[in-house]
Order: sequence, then structure tokens, then C-alpha cells
Amino acid sequence: MSTKTISTASTTVQSRFLTRVIRLDAVASGGLGVLLLGAGWALDGPLGLSVALSAGVGAFLVLWGVALLLIGRRPAVRRTAVVEIAVINVAWVVASLAALFVLEPTALGVGFVIVQAAAVGLFAELQLTGLRR
Repeated sequence: MSTKTISTASTTVQSRFLTRVIRLDAVASGGLGVLLLGAGWALDGPLGLSVALSAGVGAFLVLWGVALLLIGRRPAVRRTAVVEIAVINVAWVVASLAALFVLEPTALGVGFVIVQAAAVGLFAELQLTGLRR
């Protein structure tokens, strides 16, 4: 009976750059989530985004940040996990920009949504760049 050794080298990536980007994404996402959860009531007026929306988005971002931290603490990351993270980040950007047409944010709120969407888009690009390295 013969045994086959399956190489997982092509399915994982060991990259300090990539794990740092994922960790930074985790900290930024979790930090924004905590801000939205803790101060959503204060942001309602200036941003024009409801407290309920801030709480829901904040809770998601805290959980997303924890998930990213768990993924980013590993020395080797699965390629599919990185692609999935980048795809979710791109979907977040699209949803954020689409929300501008559905919600009625203030001018400051529009700026807030655009800036955070740009940051998330940058994370997606850096994550995909890390895969290509």
C-alpha cells in the first residue's frame, strides 16, 4: 500500500505582510464597531445615520474584527480565506456606497461613509496584493 503526501504549500500563504494587513483590518474594523456601538447615539445627528443602523453595523464589525484577528494570528493563512476576506471587503464597499442612495445621511455622514468605504477597499487591495507576492 502506498501513501500519498499532499502538499498544502499551494493552499496556504506564509506572509508577514499579509498577516499584518489582516490584523490591521481587524483592528480598524473592530475599532469602528466599538465606536458605532458605544457612540452611535451621538453620531445620529451629525452623520444622519440612525442609532439602530449604527448598533447593527457596530455589532457586525466587532464580530468581523474578532474573526479577522483569529485568522491573522496564524503564521500561514489559507489562500481561500484571504480571497473570501477580500471579497467580503469589496461587498462592504459596494453596500456602503449603495447605502448612500437609500439612506439620508448628512454631508458629514456621506463623507464618513465614503472614507470608511475607501479604507475597506484599500484593505481588500492590500490583501490581494499580499496573495500575489
